[in-house]
Amino acid sequence: MSRELEILDRLKKAYPEARIALKFENPLQLLIATILSAQCTDERVNQVTPELFKKYPDARAFAEADLEELAQDIRSTGFYKQKARYIKEACRILVEKYGGEVPKSLEALLELPGVARKTANIVLANAYGIVEGIPVDTHVRRLARRLGFTQEKDPDKIERDLMRIIPREDWAVIPYVLQAHGRTICTARKPKCDRCPVRDLCPSAGKDLA
Repeated sequence: MSRELEILDRLKKAYPEARIALKFENPLQLLIATILSAQCTDERVNQVTPELFKKYPDARAFAEADLEELAQDIRSTGFYKQKARYIKEACRILVEKYGGEVPKSLEALLELPGVARKTANIVLANAYGIVEGIPVDTHVRRLARRLGFTQEKDPDKIERDLMRIIPREDWAVIPYVLQAHGRTICTARKPKCDRCPVRDLCPSAGKDLA
């Protein structure tokens, strides 16, 4: 087994319950929640979305929402004016082109405002069970570089490197495994290398990563 696959195997065993933290009941809710999660914690998004989804129960409701009111409804997630514009315009497209439903293709999702590959991959995998790639968020980016899986900084390039290393059957779970490890052990400012299950395989272990 290669070093990379041994690392992945150990981390999967260390975090067997790793899964998406965003709460949702349908593909539209997941799409909205993922847009809101940009530069915001999943915990904060989960505090906002219950009331948001009651107020705007479908794509048409979001598309017809007053922009300023919608922005205030999501204010605590940060960058709320831009996110409100993204959500309103994306839902307008969903209503006009897809009957209010979230499409099941990467290409169609990438045409929506506020949706890049990370968001599209999250929605496809978790709403439809369609795995086209690996979502790269801040935790995945940090750990992929620290573990020596990539030297890239661009999320799309990191994703391509990860897709070459990680077996396709693991693409859906690995982001959440890396997120769990990034939150508990391999934190941004002060990683707890002494508690890390892959310390002996990590090229960054014990180094000053500040």
